[in-house]
Amino acid sequence: MAVLLDGKSVSAQLQTQIRKRVEAQFSQENAPKLCVILVGENPASASYVRTKCKMAEKLGFRHELYHFAEDVTSEVVEATIDRLNADPECDALFVQLPLPRHLDGVALPNRVRADKDADGLTRASMGALLLGETNGFQPCTPRGIMQLIRAYDIDVAGMDAVVIGRSNIVGKPMSVLLTRNNATVTTCHTHTRNLESHVRRADLVVVATGVPGLIKGDWIKPGAIVVDAGFTKTPDGVIHGDVEFEVAKERAAYITPVPGGVGPMTVITLMLQTLESAERRRSKTS
Repeated sequence: MAVLLDGKSVSAQLQTQIRKRVEAQFSQENAPKLCVILVGENPASASYVRTKCKMAEKLGFRHELYHFAEDVTSEVVEATIDRLNADPECDALFVQLPLPRHLDGVALPNRVRADKDADGLTRASMGALLLGETNGFQPCTPRGIMQLIRAYDIDVAGMDAVVIGRSNIVGKPMSVLLTRNNATVTTCHTHTRNLESHVRRADLVVVATGVPGLIKGDWIKPGAIVVDAGFTKTPDGVIHGDVEFEVAKERAAYITPVPGGVGPMTVITLMLQTLESAERRRSKTS
């Protein structure tokens, strides 16, 4: 039976550490400030933003939500991003994705200044990640996954790691982070032949496809580590990951639950990077 990689527990530990840093370094009026841009009424996006804003408040951060109607013009969103980029009170800023079709979901997030890019998804942040630079921000889910497995004293060096999915948000940066930490990485995707054979030999499997049950439990190598970043809610309200959990947990050494595994780590990493941005910005002005 696998040990659960409990993202809720690790997140709670990080929350305590973050609150202590905030209390030690900032007044209430000068606390880290997170700004969020949300467009439209997408229920999932609204839920994600509420979760992030609640966490910011819990940690003693200031936060502001800029919620625009579905038909907002690109010019209005651009002007808001530019104003927040220039606002010294704003420490971190992100544009919640996806955006409505008439808005550019690549150009608008990339308008965020690199030193305020708490989501770690701008070209500048991604370039810094690829080059191995340490002064940029990293995409929150991959960094959160690395923090989660380190919390269980797992060292990925030398492991055969398989990352399933090649999105800019999870798959690509996950492969880079694992490589930087000396794993040997195979990236699988929709054109991968015989996916099962790759999974069967993997010491570490990270999957983020949004396809419920894509990875069969009996594919998992005995003693492997399984990180499931998939999250799909079916019409009946049941949440599913990308891995066949009940079977996989009998074979794996460690496995993330869904929910309660990767999700809490993504949110707390956004908060950590907001704090890091505030600390850097205050140190420059002191």
